Amino acid sequence: MERLEDKFDVAFTVFTPTYNRAHTLDRVYESLRRQTFRDFEWLVVDDGSTDYTERLVEGWQDETDVPVRYVYQENQGKHVATNEGVRRARGRFFLTLDSDDRCVPTALERFYEHWAAIPDAQKPEFSAVTCLCKDEDGYIVGDPFPEDVFDATPQEMRYRYGVAGEKWGFQRTDVMRDHPFPEPGGTHVPENIVWNAIGRHYKTRFVNEALRVYHVNENEDSLSDASDKSRRMAGVHALSHRVTLNKDIGWLRHAPLEFLRSAVHFARFSFHDHRSLAEQWCQLSNPAARALWVVGLPLAFAVYASEHRT
Repeated sequence: MERLEDKFDVAFTVFTPTYNRAHTLDRVYESLRRQTFRDFEWLVVDDGSTDYTERLVEGWQDETDVPVRYVYQENQGKHVATNEGVRRARGRFFLTLDSDDRCVPTALERFYEHWAAIPDAQKPEFSAVTCLCKDEDGYIVGDPFPEDVFDATPQEMRYRYGVAGEKWGFQRTDVMRDHPFPEPGGTHVPENIVWNAIGRHYKTRFVNEALRVYHVNENEDSLSDASDKSRRMAGVHALSHRVTLNKDIGWLRHAPLEFLRSAVHFARFSFHDHRSLAEQWCQLSNPAARALWVVGLPLAFAVYASEHRT
């Protein structure tokens, strides 16, 4: 049997999608230069920047021993940039580090150690290791996991244990290649479409270590602007909530309000996408999802009508 380790050149591809972030990219670069674990490459996919990003990265390529690869594409969104990064990745683990954040010097070392601690016989069941984040002042962002090392699916962590907030982690590159982001056009696709799809087949090792420093004050020109007030991608948002209702409804008893919320948003975005009530009904594949949709329809229509007037 071919081992996962035999398919790739390095342990990690640290992937940074960027759009007009030359003024913050140095955070990523400096934190990668300081990594205690050196078996990695840095892959920057530039999603159509109009600033000096290319010159900046080219300068770093000439001055560092870190393998730095730069790819330019016309502006198509973070989801397309991620697919391109996964295709080009030479690392067996794919770790996204956004263009305005940084990580602690031992981040890659600790990630690798946590993966190595999973028994070899169990590794095919796992796709990821996920850790906590902290802000610039050192405070943990979001909820901690139930235990310092905890194995579960993302759905179990969200619905059964109620863990929310910013997290960070890698995925196996081969798993990412099997689960690409849809590319329907536009500049945003909700990331949970892919993460939840992977979570239906693989476990994650969750660890209570804060390895990423999350900067909350840098959100202009973001590739991942996912504001629900933007109706331009209503069809994709409706798809995200429809998949949740159809695929994850087995977790309903653990988080009924979460699924009711998805039902409301499914209807709301479907209205913006000009989907009739009959179409919405047919797109839901189980009685529980349809019942939640019926309950949420009045609120969904009220929100849609309010937004439609603006």
